[in-house]
Amino acid sequence: MTVVSPHGAEDRRAEGGPSSNDASRLTELLQRAPVIPVVVIEDAPCAVPVARSLVAGGLPIVEITLRTAAALEAIGSVAAEVPEAHVGAGTVLSEEQARAAVSAGAKFIVSPGLHGGVVSAASELSVPVMPGVTTPSEVQCAWNLGLRVLKYFPAGLAGGIPMLKALAAVFRDVGFIPTGGISAKNLRDYLEVPSVIACGGSWLTPSTAIADGDYEEIRRLAAEAKAIANESKE
Repeated sequence: MTVVSPHGAEDRRAEGGPSSNDASRLTELLQRAPVIPVVVIEDAPCAVPVARSLVAGGLPIVEITLRTAAALEAIGSVAAEVPEAHVGAGTVLSEEQARAAVSAGAKFIVSPGLHGGVVSAASELSVPVMPGVTTPSEVQCAWNLGLRVLKYFPAGLAGGIPMLKALAAVFRDVGFIPTGGISAKNLRDYLEVPSVIACGGSWLTPSTAIADGDYEEIRRLAAEAKAIANESKE
């Protein structure tokens, strides 16, 4: 499954352009490590050691949510100081937030729902966007916007694996990233669903571990998830 930009199949702007690079890199990383840590940063200086711990554990994609005042600074710090991490912005609710996140250094956009302004801004800024969907109507709307990779949220409450399989039977060229209710206990079950290209979750970066500076625990959780992902491919 290739991560695509909206309003078309795969973005074919000038070779080396930002969208081509970011989408290709995101696709490559998802194939290698199909787990996306969803990170809430309350204190911006914590972002860099958290990102480095995730990378050390085998998870190079880092989604920092715009749920705190420190989020944009955190994204900028990771983009500048952890080049091996592919950092993006999550919980993007508006066009203005999307623009601010990309300006800070975000290489992809994730939102909890489907909003035309966010999708349009991401397209204009040439970054991949993965909006959240729950219902067939939302998936169909996203499909008609040219999107083929969607966040399925909140996965556990919205029907879980049975619902994903039902949606995939209709939207056969759509890949899903279930988020919400995912943990090490059910990660493999979700990754073994053919339409699932990756899973996202906040269990990888517990707030207590971040607050305590327990970055070894974050590395351990990332390594555990990477191992589960590897097993699911066998």
